[in-house]
Amino acid sequence: MNKTVYLIFLFVFLLLLQVLILNNILFLGYVNPYVYIVFIFLFPIKENRFSLLLVAFLLGLCVDAFSNSGGIHTFSTVFMAYIRLFVFKTVFKKTSSDYLLFNLRHESFDKVFNYTAILTLVHHFILFSLTNFSFYNISNVLINTLFSSVFTLLLYFLGSFIFRKKLT
Repeated sequence: MNKTVYLIFLFVFLLLLQVLILNNILFLGYVNPYVYIVFIFLFPIKENRFSLLLVAFLLGLCVDAFSNSGGIHTFSTVFMAYIRLFVFKTVFKKTSSDYLLFNLRHESFDKVFNYTAILTLVHHFILFSLTNFSFYNISNVLINTLFSSVFTLLLYFLGSFIFRKKLT
């Protein structure tokens, strides 16, 4: 399948999964998975980050439009996309010549986990900080960030495992 077609399909699939199903799930009353950010993990690594930032903006904007959340998903997603290259270089220790050949499936689990966990925690912390927008609720922000990040990462790795097994 063409890479562009695959990315468009993944964008639409994750967006619809998030807004139609996952936004309606509140585990234990306040834990919500945000699996749409997986698109940012899987977007091809390039030195030119404009395309990633544009797609992250559109993804966050679409989630905000369906969720009526006023731009918090857009800001969180764009910030996550902005720091992704720094996190990538820090965790995987790759050079710019390795970008074209990079695939998360070929990396060790610990590196992939660190990469996804850092980006997820950053995204969720910003998202819940903007949702609460108060230092009085910092414990609520930290609890929501932790539990939603665990739930999101659990769904990501479970889905990754299921689809990896089906493809091989």
